[in-house]
Amino acid sequence: MLPIITEEISTEIFGEVFQDVQAWRKSMVQYLKEENPEINTAILEVAKYDEGIDLKAVALGAYLTYRLVEIATENDVLAIEEG
Repeated sequence: MLPIITEEISTEIFGEVFQDVQAWRKSMVQYLKEENPEINTAILEVAKYDEGIDLKAVALGAYLTYRLVEIATENDVLAIEEG
């Protein structure tokens, strides 16, 4: 089951992303290359599968989703450990 992504989490991540979208996307590429290279490869493969779509936009959406789920999961784990 996926964790709940709260408004607080969304606000935090959107704040990070929208300070500099291009820099954030590039940092996520590097982060996922180290943290989870299979996910990074999958995102890039899907993004370049169809020439009619914007590769950077698809990747940005996927990285944003990954980060939201990652933070929500970390919060769930902390809540379980504290509870």
